[in-house]
Amino acid sequence: MSARSYESVEFGEDLPEVEPDVGMENVKRFCRSAMMYGPRFTDHEKAKKEGLPSAIVPGIMSQGLLGAIIHNWAPGCTIKSIDTVFRAPLSVDSKPTCRAVVTDKDDDTHSIEIDLTIVNEAGETRVLGTAKVEL
Repeated sequence: MSARSYESVEFGEDLPEVEPDVGMENVKRFCRSAMMYGPRFTDHEKAKKEGLPSAIVPGIMSQGLLGAIIHNWAPGCTIKSIDTVFRAPLSVDSKPTCRAVVTDKDDDTHSIEIDLTIVNEAGETRVLGTAKVEL
């Protein structure tokens, strides 16, 4: 059961922003857990040799961060889907911000649609997406 009710959600409502930890140690911990051993995620110099600006946050970690912003806002909700577009790499050791806004409500299913973004400290959108959530 969600701590939020469908009726309490406002169209256009902003979810609280989150500034996740994408520091090297946290990314390495994630990569070990996910068994993702590519140096593009855990070594800045090796990532640069691959043509990247620095080590990058794995896409599935970014999706997890977006899922977390939803669960922080509505504990116990069911995320039915998250569809993401990776516009540019998100650098390890950067200071991103995860943002989300309610963009649709379906009274028949009590589901909502949420637009999601991860922006870097320069305000550039690196990841964007949409989630369908049931409360």
